[in-house]
Amino acid sequence: MGLTSMAVLLLAIAAAVVLFALTIWLWPRLGKRSVGSILGRVGMMLATQLTLFAAIGLWANQSFGFYGSWADLFGQVKEEGVVVDHSASGKRVQVVNTQAVKVPRGNVPRVGGKIEKIQVAGVESKINGPAYVYLPPEYFQPEYANRKFPASVVLTGYPGTAEALIKGLDYPVRAHKLSKDKKMQPTVLVMMRPSIVGQRDTECMDIPKGPQAETFFTKDLRKAVSQHYRVGDKAANWGMIGDSTGGYCALKIAMRHPDAYSAAAALSGYYKAPQDPTTGSLFGGSKQLENENDLLWRLKHKDMPPVSLLVTTSKQGEHNYKDTLKFIESVKAPARVSSIILDTGGHNFNTWRRELNPTLKWMGSRLSA
Repeated sequence: MGLTSMAVLLLAIAAAVVLFALTIWLWPRLGKRSVGSILGRVGMMLATQLTLFAAIGLWANQSFGFYGSWADLFGQVKEEGVVVDHSASGKRVQVVNTQAVKVPRGNVPRVGGKIEKIQVAGVESKINGPAYVYLPPEYFQPEYANRKFPASVVLTGYPGTAEALIKGLDYPVRAHKLSKDKKMQPTVLVMMRPSIVGQRDTECMDIPKGPQAETFFTKDLRKAVSQHYRVGDKAANWGMIGDSTGGYCALKIAMRHPDAYSAAAALSGYYKAPQDPTTGSLFGGSKQLENENDLLWRLKHKDMPPVSLLVTTSKQGEHNYKDTLKFIESVKAPARVSSIILDTGGHNFNTWRRELNPTLKWMGSRLSA
C-alpha cells in the first residue's frame, strides 16, 4: 500500500483507536508496582502515541503532498537526474517515462489517454524543469489527428510534489471522466511544482539576480509544450490552475501576462507573495516590484487585462476569505471573475477535491481548441 493511499491512513487511524481502547481497558491490570507492570504501561503508552502520531502525519502528508512514496519519505529515492540534450534542432522537451491513467482500459491510450513525465529545457530562463503531461484519449484517436488541443498548467502548493496532483488530487482521472461525460472539452494538463529551482520558493517570479521562474512559465514552458505536442500556442489556448502558492502564481501570471494565459483558477490562493526563509529576497529591495506582484495592489493601480479568473475560499476554515471577497469586488472589465465559496473547508486536499470538478469544467469552458 502506497504512502498516500487512503487504506494506509485508515489503517493507522484504526490502530490508534484500538490501542487507545486497549490502554484504557488494560490500565487497571497493569497498576501493580512490579517491573513487568511498569514496562507494560510504558509500552502501551508509547505504542498508542506512535500510532496517533503516525495517523496525524499520514493525514498531513495526504493533505499537503510532502512525500509521494515510502522511498521518498525515508530518503531512498535513487533515481538519477536526466540529462537534457540541448541539440541544434532546438528540442525543448525530453520524455523520461510514461504511465497509464487509472481508468478502465487505461493502458490503451486512445481509451484512457496517457501520462508522460518530461524534462523541459528553458532556453530563455536557463531553467530545466520536470513536469507530468496528461494527454486525453482524443489525442490518440484518428478523428482528432489534425486537431490542436487547449492546455492547462496545473501547479501544486509549496513545497508539494507533482506526483500528488496525479495520486492525491486525481487530475488525470477527473479530466478523463469529465471529458467522457461531455462536461469538459479534451484538454492537455501540464502538472508540476511552482518551485522549479531546487527547494527555493520563487513565488513564480523573475527574481532580480536570481531564478527567472516567471520567464520559464510564460515563455519556455508554453513554447516547449506547443512545439512537442499538438497544443495551441495562443493565449486563448492556455490556462493555469493552482492550489495555495500555485493559485497565487496562476492568478498573477494571467494578470501580468495575458498574452500567455487567458484564464487562471486559484484554489485557496493568496494575493501577495510572502517573504520568509524559503523565499529569500524576492524583490531585490524594489518596492515597485513588490507592489506589482501584489494582486490587490494591481487591481487598484493597473488596468485589467481581458482574462478570466476563478477564486475559491471557505467562509470558515480559510484565512483568505476576506481577501478573496476584496479581490472579487475589485476586478473590473474587461476581466471576468468567478468564485467557489464553501461554507466550511480548510487549506487541504479534502477541500480542493470538492472544488476540482467545477474548476476543471470552468477552465474547459474558457479555453479554445
